[in-house]
Amino acid sequence: MAARIQIINGPNLNLLGKRQPDIYGHETLDDVAADCTALAADLGLDLQFYQSNHEGGIIDCIHAARDTCAGIVINPGAYTHTSVAILDALNTFEGFVIECHISNVHKRERFRHHSYVSLRADGVIAGFGTEGYQLALRRLATLVTG
Repeated sequence: MAARIQIINGPNLNLLGKRQPDIYGHETLDDVAADCTALAADLGLDLQFYQSNHEGGIIDCIHAARDTCAGIVINPGAYTHTSVAILDALNTFEGFVIECHISNVHKRERFRHHSYVSLRADGVIAGFGTEGYQLALRRLATLVTG
């Protein structure tokens, strides 16, 4: 049975490809989902993809993943820098967590340099564009298959 991986995207990522393409690129979230789904099949992973502009929805998704997933890739968007609640939810998850950011947050505004999610993440990928999601899946494939 394939290990299940949950990809979670936070606020405004539904506008990927339309919002600030100079920072986030021209690929849409549907493009990212298609690329990740194809790679997951190659890696022998079962993939679930989720996006919400609401903190509670993200927390509910993390809670649901506790019983069904071996790993989470999370791009919490702006909640990265503000949400202790998402950190607390991730701390209830016993699988692997990879934090993923499309832009290099360390080259941006100072407030983006702090991440609550990093306190739980097993790894952080930032600045590789949407390819970062695929890098995260490759790493999770290594971690969950031992």
